[in-house]
Amino acid sequence: MSKILVVEDERKIARFLELELKHEGYEVETAGDGRTGLERALEGKPDLLVLDLMLPELSGIEVCRRLRHESDVPIIMLTAKDDVSDKVMGLDIGADDYMTKPFAIEELLARIRVALRKPRAAARPDKAPENSVCRAGELNVNTGTYEVRFGDEPLQLTKKEYDLLLYLMKNRGRAVTRDELLENIWGYEYTGDTNVVDVYIRYLRHKIDDRFGIRTIQTIRSVGYIFNYE
Repeated sequence: MSKILVVEDERKIARFLELELKHEGYEVETAGDGRTGLERALEGKPDLLVLDLMLPELSGIEVCRRLRHESDVPIIMLTAKDDVSDKVMGLDIGADDYMTKPFAIEELLARIRVALRKPRAAARPDKAPENSVCRAGELNVNTGTYEVRFGDEPLQLTKKEYDLLLYLMKNRGRAVTRDELLENIWGYEYTGDTNVVDVYIRYLRHKIDDRFGIRTIQTIRSVGYIFNYE
């Protein structure tokens, strides 16, 4: 039985989620503020967190940030905000998924099932990652150490930026749709707003193309993107 921690300060929502998740067969624990939620996440080692963004004591963003230093537990973030920048912020610091209130419980349950099925790096601590390098011109991505370099210069990429760049490099010369990127990088079939992909592409272009005066990722109008740098 999977254990889910719900960190939500709105009591009605927290109780609703608790009942629905228990009905689905999950073990459920709740916390009403960020500080308590962080403590229970670290001590209780749940299999997944449903984490509200706006919390007393510690915000959901700060809980996620601190937790990512200690754990690879799946995190689904909930918020009343629907701005793309808020979604990007949550995903950027390590959340696995993002849902805006109000939400359909069926969709949340589906995303929980997907998140719990995804293999986590922390699940196999005995197996060291194999070092291999994906190269394109002077751009080098080490899949064992997660290091990215352009020539001798290291690049500071977030986990999502790293995953997106590596996926595009491995599929170089092929047009990749936004839906494909969402499914493979964010880990679920996404049918809503795809702007988050465009935001991350801009981040990569700023950190790589603009910095070194090259062109790695091209936009394919009405389709998606293609990595053509050699």
